[in-house]
Amino acid sequence: MTSRNDKSISVVWFKRDMRLQDHHAINAAWESGAPVLPVYLFEPSMMIDPHYNERHWRFVWQSLLDMEQQLKPLNASLHVSYDDALPFFKRLHQHYHFITLYSYEEVGLSCTFERDKQLKAWCNSVGVEWKEFPYAGVIRGLTHRKQWLSNWRKQMRSAPLNTPIHKMSWVTNKSLVTRVPSDISAKLHQPDEHMQIGGESQAHQTLISFLDNRHYHYHKHISSPLKSFNSCSRLSPYLAWGNLSVKQVYQAISASQTPLPRSLQAFVSRLHWHCHFIQKFESECEQEFRPVNAAYQHFPYRNDEKAMQQFNAWCEGNTGIPMVDACMRSVIKTGYLNFRMRAMLVSFLTHYLLIDWRKGALHLAQQFLDFEPGIHYPQFQMQAGVTGTNTLRVYNPVKQAQDNDPNGEFIRKWVPEIAHLDIEDLFAPWQIPPLTQLTLDSPLPPRYVNPVAIPEDIIPPHRDLLWKWRERDDVRKEARRVLYRHSNPG
Repeated sequence: MTSRNDKSISVVWFKRDMRLQDHHAINAAWESGAPVLPVYLFEPSMMIDPHYNERHWRFVWQSLLDMEQQLKPLNASLHVSYDDALPFFKRLHQHYHFITLYSYEEVGLSCTFERDKQLKAWCNSVGVEWKEFPYAGVIRGLTHRKQWLSNWRKQMRSAPLNTPIHKMSWVTNKSLVTRVPSDISAKLHQPDEHMQIGGESQAHQTLISFLDNRHYHYHKHISSPLKSFNSCSRLSPYLAWGNLSVKQVYQAISASQTPLPRSLQAFVSRLHWHCHFIQKFESECEQEFRPVNAAYQHFPYRNDEKAMQQFNAWCEGNTGIPMVDACMRSVIKTGYLNFRMRAMLVSFLTHYLLIDWRKGALHLAQQFLDFEPGIHYPQFQMQAGVTGTNTLRVYNPVKQAQDNDPNGEFIRKWVPEIAHLDIEDLFAPWQIPPLTQLTLDSPLPPRYVNPVAIPEDIIPPHRDLLWKWRERDDVRKEARRVLYRHSNPG
């Protein structure tokens, strides 16, 4: 049995906030005057959750290594443990009698919410004080949005915290840490050249490069699946995993130029939408399981054997629709896809194939390196058209290819088996006459002769169904409730 240590300590529990600057929990721990124990938990129960993928935990691992490098000159280090939260903190409390726990409120999945409720109950039962701090202007327990926007602006304009971490006293005893199993750590330590690298240092470099030059064509290239790789900010994973605070990004942009060019104005507006959607999820987190507009609960999605085959083809990027396949293969390989193409993937699944959005939400959560539950679920529902409040957008994948990949570079890169096609055939190869197919340099793969669905044939009746549901009285009634609960006045 470990002997009880009566010394007071402050525990900073890192979750989706892996940085050392502009961090309220770190600042509060420093102000307490007690030695600080910085903790990150690779929670086995979370690592097997179907929303997550090895790419997420590798990004976390890289973020922790970056923080460790910053702490090393201070004779401090992170306490990284392979433990679920409750058993870890129980073990910690057996060793340190006086503990104050500091963390951010996590706007997460039901599994993290249930974990936090259990931990809160235990903290109350043993006298551990747990101080949580809100995320980026998101307000827990909010029932309306009357002052939300003004509060968000106030938060963004307040001074970032500059905690003197070099003056802090750190707990260095790691005897209570459970090492991450070697087979897991080996995989996480192996870099993936196709993915962005996690960490606070890399996040700031990405922000600087965006402000220095990459933003120039942001508003022009935002819809291009190819050009957006460079012209978009690429900050989303750093915000999702907390390598940067929203405030740091907001203030860096605000201070960069006066007046702000159109490109940066457009980006700042998206920072607001970032937090707006997370607040939506915080206020009604049941969106993980059901449509925010409850009237869509019984929408007649397909669940037959053919639908499941089509769903698997969609997941693998083998639908026979070139733009759909290119986008899916790209995000599987790189973890990144621009907003419009994400919307198109959701639209194709839910509007063309009539497959339940919840199936697709899990698959794409695994692929998006920037998976952020509070954005992912409200956005997915919006694009699936099950809110009853947003404009119903049915994305034609052929038109999206013509408009946003006019030279076919993106499709040729990610669907090389049809790269030999002329541009007039590339976007809809099923339309190539059979005799013309015989003259091609290479045979057309069968899936591109007979795709899972021919867009121009299948969408008219599906569009009628979607609009009929939108006009239903129960959908409209629920839409009014949704607007009152989640819309910003004005």
